[in-house]
Amino acid sequence: MHADISRITFRPDRHYSAVIAQQGRVQLDADANEQAAIQLLQARTTAADLIGQHGGPRGATGFALGFVSGGRELDDLSIGGGRYYVDGILVDATRPQAGVPVVDEGHATEDGLKDAPVDEQPAATWTYWDQPDGYRDAERPGDRLPGQFPYLAYLKVWERSVTAAEDPLLREVALGSAMPDTAARLKTVWQVLPLPGTQLDLADGASKDEVRAAFAQWAAAQASTARMAARSERPEHADEDPCLVKPDARYRGQENQMYRVEIHEGGAAEDATFKWSRENGSVTFPVDGLDGTWAELASLGSDDKLDLNVGDWVELVDTAYTSRGEPLPLLRVEEVDLPGRRVRLSGEPDPSVGRRPELHPFLRRWDQRSASRHGAGPGRTKQSAPRSRGGALRIEEGGWLPLEDGVLVYFEPGRTYRAGDFWTVPARTATGNVEWPTDEARRPLLQSPMGIQVHYAPLAWVLGEGSVPDLRMTFGPLAAVIPAANDEELAAEAAAEEEAKAAEAAAATGPGTPAPPQDDEAPHEN
Repeated sequence: MHADISRITFRPDRHYSAVIAQQGRVQLDADANEQAAIQLLQARTTAADLIGQHGGPRGATGFALGFVSGGRELDDLSIGGGRYYVDGILVDATRPQAGVPVVDEGHATEDGLKDAPVDEQPAATWTYWDQPDGYRDAERPGDRLPGQFPYLAYLKVWERSVTAAEDPLLREVALGSAMPDTAARLKTVWQVLPLPGTQLDLADGASKDEVRAAFAQWAAAQASTARMAARSERPEHADEDPCLVKPDARYRGQENQMYRVEIHEGGAAEDATFKWSRENGSVTFPVDGLDGTWAELASLGSDDKLDLNVGDWVELVDTAYTSRGEPLPLLRVEEVDLPGRRVRLSGEPDPSVGRRPELHPFLRRWDQRSASRHGAGPGRTKQSAPRSRGGALRIEEGGWLPLEDGVLVYFEPGRTYRAGDFWTVPARTATGNVEWPTDEARRPLLQSPMGIQVHYAPLAWVLGEGSVPDLRMTFGPLAAVIPAANDEELAAEAAAEEEAKAAEAAAATGPGTPAPPQDDEAPHEN
């Protein structure tokens, strides 16, 4: 999450069940965040254990898909409302309905026009093209539904952080514009996407179970295999004497930092790049407008640590850009116009991002610099900074790469990387070290990314118009009628049922009709 947090203390392997506050102690953001993480894990683990990998409640199962042939237009899918669980995560496809405005003849709208009647009711369900987090673009051929059948429509689910830069309603205006925002939010994001049948290696006429199994294999292959380690710089021969400590063998920053190392472009090592921030990527600047290479900002930062300077690398971000997860080259700040609250960038931003105010565009600052070499001090070796490409740094596996102030990272050889995956590295002045898991010999341990955790579920096997086999799963409620406590109550319930049946039969035959014989007077069959 790109939030201004001190560190992440949640460790599932410790099996903590709650965070206990103590009187008279300092309250830290990490404690409250860990409590939320513990509760989320417990709730989602319980849901996944009961439901399975995915499923929806019977009678309210969401994401029922229907194929809508476009004819001369583009094909579409209807997405039914309701709830669905993927790996225990609740996903809601219900489309919010517009509210009812007050009709006031003296009220004028923002554009100066009188209230106008509503022409049509909003759509009741989502579609492939207008799904809330999809941001599909009809002008991009890759966003269109496959023209060849069959294909699988699946659900992609993940979580991301949202701050006041993206959702201004999170800011308490009573605090004033000079005050920072308060808490961030974690949002569940879902997308319905197509997967061509050719990627599943299925025979013609495959059953639903075979399609589900093939999709499960495909989904497992999408996971990142990258692993990274971090440490503070150590002198030569430190492995020969683990107790050796020298003044320069430490984190040398003047302040505590929360470093974030994030994959920018994914793929194999030769194609992948990464970027890093000493503030967990939380330094952002809302964009009020774009004019060529100039970006007009709402603010240039609150102090010299959280501002923009010439030479800084920035990423132009908005809600659609974040949801699509397709990184663009970073831009460098070339000029800062303080009175005008503007910055001139090294290039004009891509037309696909930052042009729609309703998507709340902003610049995110990253702190890497161009390749350089650290000077060789006592007990230190020269280490080359990673080379850059498009503002980000190239992945160089199998060696320690310097970030700054003695913080080093290591990428395991032979791995693949996924855009958006990240690691966090807290650095502390009190210890002159970084917080990273180590073994008994204090060697840094390789760690998989902390996120993004992506979850998948198959929804439908689209064979063509009017033929969309449903691949969803459903479950019923666990509650049932309480059974009788003992034999006497059971006999009483049975007698009451017999009396009710007899009364119904008498009412059906009408007055004067003999009642049906009782069990002890039932006629014998010949």
